[in-house]
Amino acid sequence: MTIAFTPSETSPAEPETVSAISEPEFWEPSAPEPQEATAPQEAPDVQDTEDVQDTADAQDVQDTEDVQDSRDHDPVVVRDARDFGVYARTGGWTFALKVARSVRPGGQPAEGTAAAKVSAKAFAALAGCSPERVMRYYKAWDMAADDGLVPQFEVLVPGEDIELPDADVWLSYYTSRNSAHSVRGQAITAAAEAEGIKPTKALEVAENPTALRAAILADPGTAEAARGALLDRMKEDPALQTEMARAFARTDDLKKAVANEAKAADRIGYVRQIVEKGEIRTPAGQTVEAPAELRAEAERHLSLLDELDDSEEAGEWAGEAYDTVKGLVAKAVEEDPALRVQERRTKFYNSLQKATKVFEELTLDEVMEEDIYEADMLQRLEALQEAIGTCISALRKATTASS
Repeated sequence: MTIAFTPSETSPAEPETVSAISEPEFWEPSAPEPQEATAPQEAPDVQDTEDVQDTADAQDVQDTEDVQDSRDHDPVVVRDARDFGVYARTGGWTFALKVARSVRPGGQPAEGTAAAKVSAKAFAALAGCSPERVMRYYKAWDMAADDGLVPQFEVLVPGEDIELPDADVWLSYYTSRNSAHSVRGQAITAAAEAEGIKPTKALEVAENPTALRAAILADPGTAEAARGALLDRMKEDPALQTEMARAFARTDDLKKAVANEAKAADRIGYVRQIVEKGEIRTPAGQTVEAPAELRAEAERHLSLLDELDDSEEAGEWAGEAYDTVKGLVAKAVEEDPALRVQERRTKFYNSLQKATKVFEELTLDEVMEEDIYEADMLQRLEALQEAIGTCISALRKATTASS
């Protein structure tokens, strides 16, 4: 669409700030072009003819009313309405054109042109706004020109009218925030575009963290979005991981909640391992093949856990699944004689290894060098010696019987 600009009504002493935009004059539909001769057709029904005539009459009435309405209203109101219509169709391009055809950094004219343009600072002074605002419109036009959407600055002269793009394209090139041009702003803009939202919205949130905090505190939906974003960011930000872990560890309620969730996750993992690997881990630490009955029960409990919503508490369900599966594991061990013997043997070895490690950590040097002796120390060591002697005798007797 071609936009015609006319000077706005200002006092003689004031420079032109924002030009008023006038609409094209009203026009009447031209007469229809003559049609080529065609084969005779059936005459339309009387009802169809009446419908067509009624529609034409209604359109004529509407056009007449529109003209009459414009005559009945204050010309200033009519002009404002028409200016609004132009802006609704072209958006920021209307004012970007004013900047593009009037501003040149330094105010130097382009080569081959006699028309002198002004600097962004001078244009801003005439418009009563900041040079930064003018340059944002300038840069938006520059990017659109690089994409071939609008002409380059060099071919535009002050007062020239051109066909402007549609309004919905404007926000793809214009940003109302200086932060958008910083490294931080560019990163936020890229992330916003990846999420399919306008960068201006993300930049506004980033520039007002207090408002973001208020929204998170007041609205569960916003809090959930923030939680998901933090989790995604922590995957690639080790420093943030450390900060979050430290914050949780220093808060008693959060630390308790984390411990409970970790316990539930371990129990669910125990059940899931049985289903996926078909193996069970006995209380003594052995890994053996899971019986069919046990595996089927584990699958049933796991399906119930997987069907839980994110809002449902999984701790109770995980505990029930773990206890059920754990009981079936103990039952499977007791019902298999060979497995039961191996389980007890493994338990004995584990206990013996722990006792050996603890005894090896006792140092006689501490007893000899410092006055730490107590009477019950000797009594406990003698009792331990007696228990070890009894154990050794039992093992020797078992060895003789088996041989």
